[in-house]
Amino acid sequence: MDTIASTPTHCPYCALQCGMNLTPLAAGGVEVAERPDFPVNRGALCGKGRTAAAVLSPAVRLTSPLVRSAGRLVESSWAAALDLIAERLGSTREAYGADALGVFGGGGLTNEKAYALGKFARVVLGTSQIDYNGRFCMSSAAAAGTRAFGLDRGLPFPLEDIPRTGCVILVGSNLAETMPPSLRFFSELRENGGTLIVVDPRRTRTAEQADLHLAPRPGTDLALALGLLHLVVAEGRTDEEFIRERTTGWEETRAAAMAHWPEQVERITGVSVPQLREAVRLFCAPESAMVLTARGPEQQSKGTDTVGAWINLCLATGRAGRPRSGYGCLTGQGNGQGGREHGQKADQLPGYRKLDDPEARAHVAGVWGVDPDALPGPGRSAYELLDALGTDIRALLLMGSNPVVSAPRAAHVEERLRALDFLAVADVVLSETAELADVVLPVTQWAEETGTTTSLEGRVLLRRRAVAPPPGVRSDLYVLHELSARLGVEKGFPTDPEEVFEELRRASAGGPADYSGITYRRLAEETGVFWPCPESTDEVAHPGTPRLFLDGFATPDGRARFAAVTHRATAEEPDADYPLLLTTGRVVAQYQSGAQTRRVAELNAAAPGPFVELHPRLAARIGAAEGAPVTVTSRRGRATAPARITSAIRPDTVFMPFHWPGEGRANTLTNPALDPTSRMPEFKSCAVRVEVVGPPE
Repeated sequence: MDTIASTPTHCPYCALQCGMNLTPLAAGGVEVAERPDFPVNRGALCGKGRTAAAVLSPAVRLTSPLVRSAGRLVESSWAAALDLIAERLGSTREAYGADALGVFGGGGLTNEKAYALGKFARVVLGTSQIDYNGRFCMSSAAAAGTRAFGLDRGLPFPLEDIPRTGCVILVGSNLAETMPPSLRFFSELRENGGTLIVVDPRRTRTAEQADLHLAPRPGTDLALALGLLHLVVAEGRTDEEFIRERTTGWEETRAAAMAHWPEQVERITGVSVPQLREAVRLFCAPESAMVLTARGPEQQSKGTDTVGAWINLCLATGRAGRPRSGYGCLTGQGNGQGGREHGQKADQLPGYRKLDDPEARAHVAGVWGVDPDALPGPGRSAYELLDALGTDIRALLLMGSNPVVSAPRAAHVEERLRALDFLAVADVVLSETAELADVVLPVTQWAEETGTTTSLEGRVLLRRRAVAPPPGVRSDLYVLHELSARLGVEKGFPTDPEEVFEELRRASAGGPADYSGITYRRLAEETGVFWPCPESTDEVAHPGTPRLFLDGFATPDGRARFAAVTHRATAEEPDADYPLLLTTGRVVAQYQSGAQTRRVAELNAAAPGPFVELHPRLAARIGAAEGAPVTVTSRRGRATAPARITSAIRPDTVFMPFHWPGEGRANTLTNPALDPTSRMPEFKSCAVRVEVVGPPE
């Protein structure tokens, strides 16, 4: 079959951003092939990556603007749809003020689109009410990392360092299903003589690969980390020289840890004292070690302190700021890292600058050509923004997110979306959220546009356009350009992504996430560049920074900060009416809210719908049978799905994946209780009851 030349690019899904080659076929369609030269996946692709091109088909995605008329979404011209959005945004602002306008973005948007969306909200609309679904991804880890190290980057070292360390504690991550190509780094770790400890209330496919699996009760990761640090101190395993020369705050932190003795931690977590001692032995025996966290410990109402406690363990043992050692966060969404670095987050400006910092405001305002005083201040976090829809916020522009499925207390969020005076959505597919909109705009996706993303390693990558979009589809940059012009801002919103990136470089220059030394030309020639990468003053380009903190931490005095934290209960503990704990997560064949993967036949065949995972003892107690529908009820609602009975989960815990809408929507149940620092909702733990509702179909 005749083909056109292939294009090297990257997968649209998780933050590994695996390399792949795309080849348009003369007979139609696009072929996805391995790309062995990219160091993160070396050609390996999971099922989602292999089938990613299926969503490019016009048969499964939007190809024309839609406008609501007489209660139905009907096809419209681009001009009419954009005119309507601009008119409604403008009239709402005039009637109620700029903060009556909300903007909600997505962690899958490229750096260029995230940057332009943040600029649009603050310069064109003048609203402070912007945030994005990345708030639900790693905001607790970002807050804890910034507090401890002065800077947050998902991983402060490349993935290739993992096989070269001595021990990894992997907390709350099922990489075998969420990021399958990454599992080889942990297999190589063990082949090299290193050890893997997995912390997860379920015996997942990842936990099965571990040398030691710790299965704490959901919501008790903070107590677990404190108990391990207690043993480190009691057994004389601290690195006193490192603590003295490179940290502050140890005395208070040690005192807090010593209040969490092993037997108490066993009662709280369910992890036995011998297991606690074995984890400490494995972690402290080699010269180097790492702790990696993911959504498990982060998506809690105490997520920042929980991650801080794991960072304390690294600092107390000298496992930070040294080769092959450190703390890292496994970012989930494709551009969750870059999405917040450049302006979608409620309190941040491009370059990871703080919105309430006068110098940061002055720098970015200078690049944008506006008065710093004209920039609004920090706004609401993601859930708080969604909760205010239909009251304080009257109109919403939403790009690349599906909160009807992905937000906590999702039925309430759906009600708030319906309560808006006006909702405009730009997306690739008609998601459950887009179905509620007054205007839906069909926009380009990964293979149809050029742009940059930033992987979980902090590696800035160039995704290249490989195919033309279907007729009638436009880019998000085009949407923002046209809306800006209609709202009176004629300049500053180009449609060329490279032109946007050039401005992003200037806006980020001198900031914590400095991209000023990175160019499209350079990205086309290299397998990514690690930020920070300032622009060089001589003829030699800055090499980028694959490994952070080796010469000092990004704090004013160069020292890492311990955090003196103590355990506290989850926001919602079990009781007589709701005696169990629900935790949520993903399955290998679906991604996030499933808006795209649920449109791929091969992935649906592998994971056709939701389920409720139950321990056999719990199933016997309530009379549940394999495949029989059960109802899970929390204080926020109920969800029904088939039972899946397995001894791989704790008897006091049930698990549901969160990729589906409808009666099996897991996020109908989840608790929006927020971490006081990161404003992360408590997705990972809420009190529920489970009841049998009928025989197997």
